[in-house]
Amino acid sequence: MTPRPDSHGRTDAGLVRKQNEDQFLISELSKWMEVRQTSLPIRDSTRLSSQRSGYLYLVADGLGGAPAGDRASSIAVDSVLRYVLNVMPWFFRLEQREEALELELKKVLEKCQVKIEADVAENPSRSGMGTTLTMAYVLWPELYVVHVGDARAYLLRGEKLTQITQDHTLAGALGSKVAPAIRKVLWNVIGGGSSDLQPEVYHLTMEPGDLLLLATDGLTRHVTDPRIAQLLGDAPTASAACDQLISEANKGGGRDNITTVVSRFKDPMPPSDSSSYQAMAAVSSETTQQMPVPSAAPSPPG
Repeated sequence: MTPRPDSHGRTDAGLVRKQNEDQFLISELSKWMEVRQTSLPIRDSTRLSSQRSGYLYLVADGLGGAPAGDRASSIAVDSVLRYVLNVMPWFFRLEQREEALELELKKVLEKCQVKIEADVAENPSRSGMGTTLTMAYVLWPELYVVHVGDARAYLLRGEKLTQITQDHTLAGALGSKVAPAIRKVLWNVIGGGSSDLQPEVYHLTMEPGDLLLLATDGLTRHVTDPRIAQLLGDAPTASAACDQLISEANKGGGRDNITTVVSRFKDPMPPSDSSSYQAMAAVSSETTQQMPVPSAAPSPPG
């Protein structure tokens, strides 16, 4: 049975910075067609929709020490939207072409890189602008995360919180060898004056009851993982979880923009055949890592 996600996102400028350079996105992907005319017993202008949906989540954090960080994160999110729409068939072929999907996920971030470089070429005053980006795609029960930077993806299973991604900071790469003053320096971002983009893809299999969290470092610099797990576990809804996490980060100082996206996969829906369709009235309108998360899930990286 496929759980129905309760999803919510929220972004906050924090208590120190005047401008919010974070962005987030929550979207549902589905296959559908609109029947304009047919001899079948289907009304014209009826929309036929696949019963299997995918879910896309992302957070992006524009580089605060560089020019136009808000523009960089906005360009990245817009690029994701446009690219995913063009390659959507890949996002429903996990069984046949998993490796191809992983390559497409990396290409999403590479397209963001191209767009930011093109914008800088037209506006040299924005040289150095860049953004982190962490994106999760769920086609139940498979979860894929593609990532650059220090925004994080977490999975809460029961009371155990697992950090899926690794921070692309000097501290994340070198650990305790790094001087405190440069621990948070990023070595892998979209843009940032470098074309050396190294997106990482993580894959795990979800279970009913799992909770997915994406968050920028404005949360994690102030709130510890145990406290995050407690707040997520206590919150009755995804919306309440976002509110409580951001409130906790602001209580800790709110020195950066804070963005959280929470999705709870709790309430099961009746099983459906992914190849079947239902009629709906038309409306106007280079590293892949397997991340096992059983009861003995890997500990969050240092």
